[in-house]
Amino acid sequence: MKQIIQDLKSGEVTLVELPTPSVGSGKILIQVSKSLISLGTEKMMLDFGKGGWISKAKQQPDKVKMVLDKVKTDGLMPTIDTVLNKLGTPIPLGYSNMGRVIAVGKGVKSFKVGDRVISNGHHAEVVSVPENLCALVPDSVSDEEAAFTVVAAIALQGVRLSQPTLGESAVVVGLGLIGLITVQLLRANGCNVIGFDFDPEKVELAKSFGANAFTATNPIEVEKIVKGLTGDNGADSVIITASTKSNDPIETAPKICRHRGKVVLVGVVGLEINRTEFFKKEITFQVSCSYGPGRYDSNYEQKGMDYPIGFVRWTENRNFKAILDLLSNKSLDFTSLLSKTEKFENAPTLYDTLTEEKGVLGIILDYPEKIDLEIKSVNLKSPASHSSAVTIGVIGAGGFSSGVLIPAFKKTNARLKSIASTTGLSSHNIAQKFEIECNTTDYKEILNDNEINTVVITTPHNSHGKLVLESLEAGKHVFVEKPLALSLEEIDQIEQLMLKSESPPVLMVGFNRRFSPLSIKLERELRRTAGPKAIIYTVNSGDIPSDHWTQDPKVGGQRLIGEGCHFIDYVKFIVGKKITSSNISFADVKNRDVFTITLSFEDGSIGTVHYLSNGNKSFPKERIEVFCDGSIYSIDNFRKLNILNASGNKSSHKLSSQDKGHRLEVEQFVKWVKGETSDLISLNDLFEISRLAIKLNE
Repeated sequence: MKQIIQDLKSGEVTLVELPTPSVGSGKILIQVSKSLISLGTEKMMLDFGKGGWISKAKQQPDKVKMVLDKVKTDGLMPTIDTVLNKLGTPIPLGYSNMGRVIAVGKGVKSFKVGDRVISNGHHAEVVSVPENLCALVPDSVSDEEAAFTVVAAIALQGVRLSQPTLGESAVVVGLGLIGLITVQLLRANGCNVIGFDFDPEKVELAKSFGANAFTATNPIEVEKIVKGLTGDNGADSVIITASTKSNDPIETAPKICRHRGKVVLVGVVGLEINRTEFFKKEITFQVSCSYGPGRYDSNYEQKGMDYPIGFVRWTENRNFKAILDLLSNKSLDFTSLLSKTEKFENAPTLYDTLTEEKGVLGIILDYPEKIDLEIKSVNLKSPASHSSAVTIGVIGAGGFSSGVLIPAFKKTNARLKSIASTTGLSSHNIAQKFEIECNTTDYKEILNDNEINTVVITTPHNSHGKLVLESLEAGKHVFVEKPLALSLEEIDQIEQLMLKSESPPVLMVGFNRRFSPLSIKLERELRRTAGPKAIIYTVNSGDIPSDHWTQDPKVGGQRLIGEGCHFIDYVKFIVGKKITSSNISFADVKNRDVFTITLSFEDGSIGTVHYLSNGNKSFPKERIEVFCDGSIYSIDNFRKLNILNASGNKSSHKLSSQDKGHRLEVEQFVKWVKGETSDLISLNDLFEISRLAIKLNE
């Protein structure tokens, strides 16, 4: 199947060949017949992509600050690598389409194969979309009309926030696609609508929908017109649907509002607000969030949890259905908003001219009726002409894969044969960048490939245990990014499988920090000491949102299991002895991401891990201190090792940039698979540390 993507660095739009996405639990698979190009949003993305470095930086000052902070803590080169990796990841375009259901995921109750549905899926021949982001299309609504639904729901949510009543006066600033739909919705609510835009053609179209519309752009003239049409009272509400960097819309809005009126921002405009104008009239100002309640809530969108209708009458899904109902009873007219229809395969050429086109409203992409839906793998380059002792299949294609692990494996000269992801897009991007031969949306094709002898797993944490077991059962060597698994049962199953094998495959968990050059230097220095060690490992982890997948106990295992195992492993590596006791204290934080772990070892050593999410990200992330035999050793953020020995002499070892050990970890793993080294991390250590993190969390 084909999909439209945009390169963020260059702005170039291309059509790429991808395997058909997997349907996934709680999702439906849709073969798309029509999709709508949202000019406002997609033009903004095109302009951002085509802009230079300075332009991109000006548009995202918050990201610039994050980059500068990262340079201070991690060094210049790691920061540059991170930024280039982010900008080098193409993004999908589009979010309003129409099609038919071709597969239904586990747990889906509202849809069946063959249903006509709309969704907020991308511009692609096949999309996999969560249930709450789809809606059934009435038979009386055409595919072309239905394709407008998701964009129209944006307008509907703005209207709902303005709370119009029969006979009120409402102003719409900006008569583009969303603005003209807003005009129709306000008219359907019995409002007297006043519209403003630069484009005379759009003004005439607004008039045809029953609005008093004007091309007036001067704020003084706009104010005069509104007061004249509202008996000098001002409008009951102003809905801003314009897209401009100017502050004029937000400055003018309170001036044309009545006392205690409402201003709702749906579009994107300058936001230097004059408090005085809002203050004098006690005007309510609200920014509308896309399609409505539920948007960006992973519990609603990804997990399918609905809001009770008695408490949240209009969710984003109910807004979709409301638009479709209005289309069905002919209360809305989208046919006059359709500027052109273009074949899907011609989309890249269309996007080349999109930023120059004037007066265009809705553009529909028309998709082919027949495509091969059974293609789960796409070959991107010819197979390697030579055999390799290490042939790798990668399952998972997130930012860590593309930014850290796969570049490290690429340098080992191992053969990177296949990569799998659920949608096929993220794995396509990585495969293109690192010359991986095959892209697939079915990870079992990797497990069934006899040429592949090694599997690298970088998926969300809740899938690690299952994928490790399946890979080992298929006879593959396994590198799994931490954690090994989220449950003790899965760890027991993995251990039993390894123990009963006469010649078990190599199994390694991504405990990379022990492979940092500074860690290796520290461990060697400590070998010469005799007494027990006292270790303090401080992690300034930084706060992440409570709805992030890593904070979900069922998906990410929360941060103790997901990340804390790293630091338990490190302390054990430095001591080199068996852990005899452990304890944990959590701060009173909802997400359980501020805690202290204490460890005791059989030689009398002790270790303390302080994991803190309540600090400041501009402060270095990690610091390790070791006290032993009158000497003190400290590693600062894996950039510098300081030593103060018992004689009072000081020495330091500094790296040119941060090195957390990923490169050497991968290099040594490949050697292990080849039989050139052995037992980098013992199975006993892997299972002990993995179990301990789970038990501490419980």
